[in-house]
Amino acid sequence: QVQLVESGGGLVQPGGSLRLSCAASGSFFSIKAWGWYRQAPGKQRELAAAITSGGTTNYADSVKGRFTISRDSAKNTVYLQMNSLKPEDTAVYYCNAESINMLSMVRVSTWGQGTQVTVSS
Repeated sequence: QVQLVESGGGLVQPGGSLRLSCAASGSFFSIKAWGWYRQAPGKQRELAAAITSGGTTNYADSVKGRFTISRDSAKNTVYLQMNSLKPEDTAVYYCNAESINMLSMVRVSTWGQGTQVTVSS
C-alpha cells in the first residue's frame, strides 16, 4: 500500500509563493507519474500539474509560468513550487501518485490527504 503525506500549504498574500511537498511511503515498485490536483469549494477537482517518470511535465493553462512541478526520485517526493499566487489559486491541493504495487505489480492510483492553500490579502 502506498501512502502520500502532503505538507506546505498555508495562507499567503497575492503575489506570494508557497512550495508544496508530497512524500510517498509504503510498498511499491515504482512511481510512474505524479500529479497535483486542486479543488475549491463547490468546484470540480482539476489537474494543476503533472510529471511522468520520464520527466515530462504538464500544466493547466491557468498556472503555466507560475507553478513548477518537480520530483526527487531518491526521496519518493514530489514538489509544487507556486509563485505569483492569485486569489483564484485558493483551493485544497491534492497529491496523486500512479505507482506499481509491490505485491500485485499492477498500476494503482493513490491520493494524499490534501493541503489547504489560501491566497488572500
